[in-house]
Amino acid sequence: MDIEFVRNQFPALEREFTFMDNAGGSQTLKKVAERISGYLLHHNVQLGASYKVSREAGEKLTYATKQVSKYINAGRPEEVVIGPSSSMLLRILSICISKQWQEGDEVIVTNTDHEANVSPWTYLKEKGIKVKIWKANPESLELEISDLNKLLTKRTKLVAVTHSSNILGSINPIKEIAKTVHKAGALICVDGVAYAPHRRVDVRKLDVDFYVFSWYKTYGPHLAVMYGKYNQLYKMDGINHYFFTKKDVPYKFQPGNLNFELTYSLLGITEYFEQLFKHEFPREKKIDFQQKMDKIFEHIGRHEERISKPLINYLAEHPDIKIIGKDTADREQRVPTISFVHHKMKSDEIVEKVDDYRIGIRFGDFYAKKLIEDAGLKEKNGVVRVSLVHYNSLDEVKRLIWVLKKVI
Repeated sequence: MDIEFVRNQFPALEREFTFMDNAGGSQTLKKVAERISGYLLHHNVQLGASYKVSREAGEKLTYATKQVSKYINAGRPEEVVIGPSSSMLLRILSICISKQWQEGDEVIVTNTDHEANVSPWTYLKEKGIKVKIWKANPESLELEISDLNKLLTKRTKLVAVTHSSNILGSINPIKEIAKTVHKAGALICVDGVAYAPHRRVDVRKLDVDFYVFSWYKTYGPHLAVMYGKYNQLYKMDGINHYFFTKKDVPYKFQPGNLNFELTYSLLGITEYFEQLFKHEFPREKKIDFQQKMDKIFEHIGRHEERISKPLINYLAEHPDIKIIGKDTADREQRVPTISFVHHKMKSDEIVEKVDDYRIGIRFGDFYAKKLIEDAGLKEKNGVVRVSLVHYNSLDEVKRLIWVLKKVI
């Protein structure tokens, strides 16, 4: 990968600072900022009016949501719900879909998820919904489908699971999990926040019912998207004004409408990946958008594997360090969100010493509190987390290793 070309698309990377807390929030593409500015300066009117500027603004937002739909390979643009955050969209989903459920119905959550895809479902206990926890294997910290099968019953309505843990970095076999869940007659809701910045999200290939991720962790603005199969979204009552009906998909899930300028700026992300494909594979001409996205994200995966391998090897060989998650850089098994603890030092001590070298890493539970507690890591003040993305370079990783050797 031409790392200089990539880094030139992100103005923040010109600073003398190394960003390795990307799972908390990635840097923003220049194209995204330009789209926000362009919309506010030239199209900042209310939609739905008869005058020309309003019609033009509406057309631009329609085009943007169509491109987002294409980006995740949804069946139709109406399957794309835009909202302020993944946490909010999942909360909205839980409120709306639970209206169809009865007391005694069941939901399954995991102990590896960020609370965004746990709390909205556990709060349904107040309505008489039974909540079961799919716990990771205590040794490997991996979710096992055999354990899920033990929890599924005829009353199971939905399984909420992460595509990739924001602490472990492990990639869960969502397609296989979805098949198991559907066989039991239930729905699956996937949190893709920690996965989407690294690998291709193809909702139809995964055959998920709902899929959510945040754009501010995927090189864009502070905004999120929820995919839902149209027939599932249609059946639900929304939370918008009383005069919106079941057919008003996705607007019935977007009270106050979507954020115009931030939604329009998402074009900067889809354009960037197309531009990156063109730059990296200039001879590939006869190839459609979906194939481009598959290929460029495979390319990104290879780069991320290459830059994370030296760090994982260093951590795995250190006698006082334990990697929390898989000790491999294999792109098929994990994304480069790498967490560890030190046998003698607390996690905050390490991070605060690294701060002096102008490298941004982080410590804590990252809202995956159940995982940290069940893994016995609370007393360490959580884990040290290094989260890389494709704009990080091998030189940056080598420098971090050099710093860790001094600090640890």
